[in-house]
Amino acid sequence: MGQLDGKVAIVTGAGGGLGRAHALLLAQEGAQVVVNDLGGDRHGAGGGTSMADGVVDEINAAGGSAVAHYGSVTDDADAAGMVKTAVDNFGRLDILINNAGILRDKSFKNMSDDEWDIVIDVHLRGTYLVTKHAWQQMLDQGEGGRIVMTSSTSGLIGNFGQANYGAAKAGIAGFMRVLALEGMKYGITVNVLAPAALSRMTEDIMPDVPDLGERLAPEKVSPTVVWLCTNDAAKVTGRQFCVSGNRTSLLSWQVDVVAEKDALDTPWTVEEMGEAMAQSMETWPKLLKPMEV
Repeated sequence: MGQLDGKVAIVTGAGGGLGRAHALLLAQEGAQVVVNDLGGDRHGAGGGTSMADGVVDEINAAGGSAVAHYGSVTDDADAAGMVKTAVDNFGRLDILINNAGILRDKSFKNMSDDEWDIVIDVHLRGTYLVTKHAWQQMLDQGEGGRIVMTSSTSGLIGNFGQANYGAAKAGIAGFMRVLALEGMKYGITVNVLAPAALSRMTEDIMPDVPDLGERLAPEKVSPTVVWLCTNDAAKVTGRQFCVSGNRTSLLSWQVDVVAEKDALDTPWTVEEMGEAMAQSMETWPKLLKPMEV
């Protein structure tokens, strides 16, 4: 018996890397899976059916149940089609894992409008479109659901050369936090993942570290994702999880007051604010060292 017996899941971008690992583990725990993948490269170019079909074959060969979907998360009809595929083949939808993504890394001064737009389109709008249709199906069923979105430390913390990607990933985190509040009355949990894994998206931008492929294997991220879909996680919502290898961390919002006086007092002067800021700066978290790109 698996922890997800009787559940139906969609995983976008599931033809390789993290998405494939998520789909395989969901199926291992008993979920029936719609494996979505456009079949393109990490830049969003190309397409095909072999990647999604390969993962479906793996799941079915292991005794699970899966079907393929080849549409783009950026197309509203395709997003609706993913949900329809789940319902037509398995009768319902309980889980959505928003994983699909591309990269167009470049420093901001060299970034074109097209490089900005396509990354925002795939990550942020793509997450919105598939979630929109999955959300409605979960509401119609009236039995709750699980949604896991994929953000990144590039959006939550920042990373040189990824203004487009970081903006999209920060938007996804904000989207999650609002939906988590709205989903509470319906039993729909919404959480976000900021993963670090060696995959087709990251294989040539990761540092040259011994055993990195083993340390940051996609399969080491998936247990957190799948646990969030279980009954044990029914009350876990609105959370941000950073997952790297076998380490899972909860990213919380810590409020550090750097300047305060009674609200009925006169406003700070600029000089007073500057003095208060200067006194607190030593306690501020340090920025990550920028990468040379």
